[in-house]
Amino acid sequence: MNRTGIYRVCIAFIAIIGLVFFALALTSCGGDGCGDCGICEICAPGCDDCGICEDCDICDLCNKKTCICPFTSEYGVELVWVPAGSFTMGPYNEVTVQVNLTQGFFMSKFLVTQDLYEEVMGTNPSYFHGGDGREPATNEEQGKRPVEQVNWYRAIAFCNRLSILEGLTPVYTVEGLSNTDASVWLHSVVPGTTNATWDALTANWNANGYRLPTEAQWEYAAKGGNGSPGNFTYSGSNDADTVAWHSGNSSSITREVGKKAPNGLGIYDMSGNVWEWCWDRHAADYPIGPLTNYTGADTGNSRVRRGGSYNNAAASSELVNRSPFERSSDSVVLGFRVVRR
Repeated sequence: MNRTGIYRVCIAFIAIIGLVFFALALTSCGGDGCGDCGICEICAPGCDDCGICEDCDICDLCNKKTCICPFTSEYGVELVWVPAGSFTMGPYNEVTVQVNLTQGFFMSKFLVTQDLYEEVMGTNPSYFHGGDGREPATNEEQGKRPVEQVNWYRAIAFCNRLSILEGLTPVYTVEGLSNTDASVWLHSVVPGTTNATWDALTANWNANGYRLPTEAQWEYAAKGGNGSPGNFTYSGSNDADTVAWHSGNSSSITREVGKKAPNGLGIYDMSGNVWEWCWDRHAADYPIGPLTNYTGADTGNSRVRRGGSYNNAAASSELVNRSPFERSSDSVVLGFRVVRR
């Protein structure tokens, strides 16, 4: 073989080695160009100016979980990163349980507002819609009040419809409904009464779309994340008035989101304003732990709500408080927020 032939062989060998190392880099992050790591495909479009995410699509930062800048989605959902970790859930009925969450997640900084819900779902079902006698408080914006009168089915539908509209993979599957046709998830076509098909829906926890937080994720985030820093009574404070709208300070109406102080993760209104739907079926007691990535009881008709409301005493906004609510029912004191990978 002449010198030119040897040179070409060497170049080909080097190229093959380079491709092997690139493939290994992708595999270390879940494969498919980081599609399973839950960071790169989210972070890259939202963190152009943060200074730490410019190489996120190559995974050299992603594996270290540093590509976690807060960002705003296409439809205006402001999201903050909640890192993985462990915490003590409860006490509830004098029972606590150790919970380990092995994957971090993005959580919406604010409750879903009336403006956002109407833009996504085509209507505003809220009792406090701004009409006569239902106006917002002075200097507060109507559209930034939390949506309420949304049952659990419709909160699920909101998550799937928003996922489809933003080009993400929907988390929830309901038999007979398309996960590519956003029109089947509109508010007007979702059941307002108990429905066996919707009760049997399933969740794909690996999908990158929007979903309701599990109860464990909700309490973990409300307590500030890993180790529950501060061990506060309310989300971010031991003083309810600092972080929560409750019956003692709300004037008995919903209030614009984000007007009270956030917790340590930068998340608002996790105590008070409106109760929040969680994914889980309600169980009377926590199971015996420790638990990993707990997603709730396997059976039960009611779903969990957390956080308290403007119409309840401050004690209802304590972080360990929880209650069941009929999944097909709605309420003027009940809304939701979303999470995603």
